[in-house]
Amino acid sequence: MDKQPVVAFVGATATGKTALAIALAKVLGGEIINADSMQFYRGMDIGTAKATVDERQGIAHHLLDIYDLQVDASVATFQTLARTTIDEIRSRSQAPILTGGSGLYVRAALDTLEFPPTDRALRQGLTAQVEQEGIGPLVDELRRVDPASAQRLQDDRRIIRAIEVHRLTGRTFSSFMPKRQYHPDIPPVVQIGLSIDRPHLHERIEQRVYNMVEGGWLEEVENLQAHGLELAPTASRAIGYRQMLEHLSGTISLQEAIDSTIVSTRRFARRQETWFKADPRVHWIDPQSDHALADIIRLVESS
Repeated sequence: MDKQPVVAFVGATATGKTALAIALAKVLGGEIINADSMQFYRGMDIGTAKATVDERQGIAHHLLDIYDLQVDASVATFQTLARTTIDEIRSRSQAPILTGGSGLYVRAALDTLEFPPTDRALRQGLTAQVEQEGIGPLVDELRRVDPASAQRLQDDRRIIRAIEVHRLTGRTFSSFMPKRQYHPDIPPVVQIGLSIDRPHLHERIEQRVYNMVEGGWLEEVENLQAHGLELAPTASRAIGYRQMLEHLSGTISLQEAIDSTIVSTRRFARRQETWFKADPRVHWIDPQSDHALADIIRLVESS
């Protein structure tokens, strides 16, 4: 029997991936797999735009709310979970529908992707070095051994990881980046990219942030703060949650937190667009078109 195609909705935040994925699942008979790394966390609902139970309209959703805040999300673990879930959904003759804006997670599910080794002791030593000397010496080392990563990486944590990989393997961190080639067990695949013109997308992002605040986001963050959000290795870095924590600490006003969240989300959206538009396998559509869903169905049926 032919396998049901995996449909992956990709693109920038606030383009309507979740709503179209649910609409498609209702038409095709599908189940949705979350590929948004921050929607893995229980309690992080409003600020991650996680679909509510009502919004899911009875469609099965997988890999939502699978972690406590203290868990450090792993792309390698997600790859295993996502591929197992794809197989299970196909075994029920349903269509697996992957949706989310975390580009590396989408590619981990779909593409041939090799994961470099880790060494906890080495990473702890590098982290201690940064705490004592700053990130400068590691940046200098990275420029010598992996100029491409040195130019691309800005975050201290990822720079540490790049040095760890090189010291362990002798290979550059960038050499482990995936090729745009589907894993043999995954096809057929249809990737649907949602694209909205930049000014309109900026408006949607701004409105969504205000809607989140009006919907109780600050209260959500207060509750998560009581459960250790500030010390969470991955969850604490989520856009907007950091700003709301700063507001709760008295560092910035609520309006400053909102404004910073809007700016950070717009920047993130640009990075998402750059990531996904570099992939020639993505079929781009306007989600605001009256025939968007019909266009998607035709693409899936012709795969």
